[in-house]
Amino acid sequence: MQRHLFLQGLAAMSIALCLTAPGAALAQGYPAKPIRLVVPFPAAGATDLFARTLGQKMGERLGTTLVIDNKPGAGGAIGSDIAAKAAPDGYTLLLATTSTHSIGPAITPRLPYDTVRDFTPIAHVGDAPSIMLVPVDSPAKTVREWIEHAKKNPGRLNYASSGNGTIVQLTAELFKAQAGLFVTHIPYKGTALAVPDLITGKVDVLFDSLPTGMPHVREGRLRALGVTSLTRSPLAPELPPIADTLPGYESNTWFGFYGPKGLPAELVARVNKAANEALADPELKDKLARLGIAPAAAGTPEQFAKMVAADAAKWKKIVVERKIANE
Repeated sequence: MQRHLFLQGLAAMSIALCLTAPGAALAQGYPAKPIRLVVPFPAAGATDLFARTLGQKMGERLGTTLVIDNKPGAGGAIGSDIAAKAAPDGYTLLLATTSTHSIGPAITPRLPYDTVRDFTPIAHVGDAPSIMLVPVDSPAKTVREWIEHAKKNPGRLNYASSGNGTIVQLTAELFKAQAGLFVTHIPYKGTALAVPDLITGKVDVLFDSLPTGMPHVREGRLRALGVTSLTRSPLAPELPPIADTLPGYESNTWFGFYGPKGLPAELVARVNKAANEALADPELKDKLARLGIAPAAAGTPEQFAKMVAADAAKWKKIVVERKIANE
């Protein structure tokens, strides 16, 4: 009887080892080859440059190379779909953004993947706030003055965006909703095309990224009224938060790492640790500042998932209430 119980115990231990060994063994030897980092946007763009800058530092800590694989198209959906369908072995990761995992599901309900069910959250790695830009001859010199000016001229002012359903449009619509304004939307195929019309006064306001907007401000071609982060940004400390005038107003483009669903916890922890360590590097912080990106504070995959869920809910509310479509 005792021998029978002993053998049963051995069998149970063997089964447990079989169940846990693959993930543990994979983690011990990981990474044994270069890691493919899918960037769902074109080369030379802000997301791509961020991926290459951070990827180099993470590779040093992981002991391998992060190979950037640009798969642009459909607002980031093409690259995200490729990453979602990859093997959960840690050798295919995705650098996701607000566009792919917060706005995308609200704007395009029939995505070929579920942004929660089909991905494993790994790490929040950065945030990029925008700035509120107006022509230099605008009567408004502060956010409050611009709101007052718009309220005195309902329907007569307009705002530019980089296209329907983009973070630039949603940032402006969030501003309109909180301030209670009637301002007309004029979509462009990118903010670079909108800036000349803003400079000449053909459009009245644009919420643009820091690195592309601030040079025009510092050269006297445009005026910046505020930043879309809740607090002053170290990337432009002279600008007050719009939230000082509209409490709670915030719009950031976040960046984060995901893996396919089923990615073993040991591998998630390994990549998360490498990302957090890389983001603490002073040299990396300086490089990211030049890209207009603030490194995220060290955090867990669970904290990242919670942040994205709250962000997605916020933008879905705006999309539904403002009847925003991507076409």
